[in-house]
Amino acid sequence: MHEGSRKAIIAAFAANLGIAVSKFVGFLLTGSAGLAAEAVHSLADTANQGLLFLGGNRAAKARDADHPFGHERERFFWAFIVALVLFSMGGLFAIYEGISKIRHPHETESMGIAIGILTFAIILEGFSLRTAVKETAHIKPAGMSYWQFIRTSKHPELPTVLLEDVAAESGLFIALFGVLMAHFTHEPRWDAAGSIAIGVLLVAVALILGVEMKALLMGETASPENQAQLLNALRSHQHVQSVIYMHTEHVGPDAILVAAKAIFSPDLSAADVSRTIDQAEVAMRDAVPAARFIFIEPDIARE
Repeated sequence: MHEGSRKAIIAAFAANLGIAVSKFVGFLLTGSAGLAAEAVHSLADTANQGLLFLGGNRAAKARDADHPFGHERERFFWAFIVALVLFSMGGLFAIYEGISKIRHPHETESMGIAIGILTFAIILEGFSLRTAVKETAHIKPAGMSYWQFIRTSKHPELPTVLLEDVAAESGLFIALFGVLMAHFTHEPRWDAAGSIAIGVLLVAVALILGVEMKALLMGETASPENQAQLLNALRSHQHVQSVIYMHTEHVGPDAILVAAKAIFSPDLSAADVSRTIDQAEVAMRDAVPAARFIFIEPDIARE
């Protein structure tokens, strides 16, 4: 796992744990639906950081007979589980809590406590979001938007933490708005509406994460830049006349499988072809270190 991802996860875990505890205390003291929704959301986020760590640890296991390409897809799988947790424990619970409070409204108690806890949570969540943005900037190409980074990154941890933190910070402001409106208008349904809005936001984020992680689990091709570098490295060998095709697939965030068919010089012996393939593989790995598994099939030109 990238060191930046690890830092972002640690910051998010610490922030969410502190926020979850404070929100649960606030909910027990005030009865706020928004605080209840946010408390469960923060608890789910805390668990999610643990799942991302679990995925990173399991992905580091050595290759074995049952997993010849390694275990790096574990990182995709556990990030997908994070999306499911965010959808169910976060989004659906918040919507359920909001609907329940609309049907059975009651005034929020201890308004000062609710506002204080939400403000404290906004500060902590802002720290977590700042860390995620800072670590993302280290690996995000210049000129690429954060949305593009989330859509194209093969490393699931940073996009997941980024989306979670943005959703959490937005949800906190929504909860604060709902609590304040409920207090000043004496209409508790504002608080309930805030909880529903938080739930809809979390469901949307969970769906985005789920779609992205599903694509990675199914096997995405390498980036166009990496494909071009691999193809150029193969074509540049003096005994490679042409490349018929080259297919790539990420079997992990930092592991690419390459399968290619190439036409070699016709005067090469079998031993020469074997040496040429070995040399081409070295050149391709030098060009793209993530290309761990390379399979090149020799062919002949056909009229």
